[in-house]
Amino acid sequence: MSDLLRQRPVATPAMIAVFDDAATIAHACAFEVALARAEAACGMLPAELAEAIAAGVDPARIDAAELAEEAALAGTLAIPLVARLRAMVGGEAAKALHVAATSQDVADTVLMMQVRAAHGLLAGDVRRVRGALATLARAYAERPAIGRTLLQDAMPVAFGLRLAQAARGVDDALRLLDAAVTDHAVLQWGGAAGTRVGAGGASVRIAAQCAEALGLGQSAPWHARRTGVAAIGAALGILIGALGKFARDVALLAQNGVGEAREPLVAGRGGSSAMAHKRNPTGCQVALSAATRAPGLVASLLAGLPQEAERGLGGWQAEGPVLADLFLLASGSAAALAVIAEGLEIDAVAIARNLAAAAVGNDIGASAAIIADLLDGLGD
Repeated sequence: MSDLLRQRPVATPAMIAVFDDAATIAHACAFEVALARAEAACGMLPAELAEAIAAGVDPARIDAAELAEEAALAGTLAIPLVARLRAMVGGEAAKALHVAATSQDVADTVLMMQVRAAHGLLAGDVRRVRGALATLARAYAERPAIGRTLLQDAMPVAFGLRLAQAARGVDDALRLLDAAVTDHAVLQWGGAAGTRVGAGGASVRIAAQCAEALGLGQSAPWHARRTGVAAIGAALGILIGALGKFARDVALLAQNGVGEAREPLVAGRGGSSAMAHKRNPTGCQVALSAATRAPGLVASLLAGLPQEAERGLGGWQAEGPVLADLFLLASGSAAALAVIAEGLEIDAVAIARNLAAAAVGNDIGASAAIIADLLDGLGD
C-alpha cells in the first residue's frame, strides 16, 4: 500500500522519502547504535557490547508493515522495534541495547533527524524562488505598472516592486525556519522520566557524542517542553504563507482580463479536462492549497504545548505526522514556485495597457530605491 496519489501532487518525491517508513526505521536504528557507542565511550557500557549492537542492528531486516501493526497495538514504535533489535543482536548485547533510553527518546530523535534532512531539501528550492524573484525585481525596477489595493486599480508602482516584496517575504520566512531548525532540531535523550538515570556524571558527554554521531544539536531532555517543535512548525507555516503570497499574485496577474504575467508552459501542467483552451495556473494552485492547509496544522502543534508533567499523553504523539505534513506541503509549494519564478512570463504590453486604462499617470515614486532596500542583504 502507498499514499502517493494523495502525497505526490502536493510534495516532492525527495521530501516524501525523508518521512517514509524506511527512513524512519533507519533513523531509529541509528539512534540505538549511536547511543550505545556513546555510552560505551563514556564507560557506561563495555565497548564490545556497543560494537555487537552496531554489528547486529540491520534496518533492512525489519518489515515495516509488521512493525506498524505492532506499534499500533503498543502505542509507540519503540516497543516492537527494540524487541526486534534485541533479538537481532542477542546475548549480553541485547540487554545493553536501549539502556537509559525511553520510547519518546526514539520518536523525538527520529523526528529531528528527519527535520534536519527535510530542511536541507526545502531550503534549496526556497533559495531558487528567492533568487529568481530578486533577479526579476531588478530587471523590472523601472517598469511602471498599475498598483492594486483592495483588488482595485490604485496608483502606479514599479512592476518589480511586487516581486521584490515577495522575495523579501520568502527570505524573512526562510531565515525564521533556518533559526528554528538550528536551535531546536536537537537530540532527545532523557530516559524514563527525563533524568538520564544510570548515566551519572557522564550524561552530558554521552549526549554530546550521541548528538554529534546523528548530526543533531545537543540539548537537555525536552520531553514535555515542546516549544522547539512548535517553533519549527510555526516557521514552516509562515514560509508556506509567504510562498502563497507570490502564488496569489501570479494567479491574479494571469487572469484573462489582466494578463500581465503567467506561469511558464510546462508539458502536462495547466490544462483542463473539459476546456482545451484554458491555461490554468496549476503551480500556483499547489502553493495556495498548501497555504490553506498549513494554518490548521500549525494550530495542532500550538495546541499540544501544554503537556502534562514530565511526559505527556497524546500531545507529542500528534506532532510527528503534523510536522511531516508541513514539510511535505512546503516542499511541493517551493518546488512549484521555483519553476514559476525562474520561468515567469511577463507581458510588458499588457502591463502598459492596464496602466494606461487606469489613467493615473506613470509616477512610480521611490519604487526603485525601495526595491534596492528590500533586496539588500537578501540571502546573507
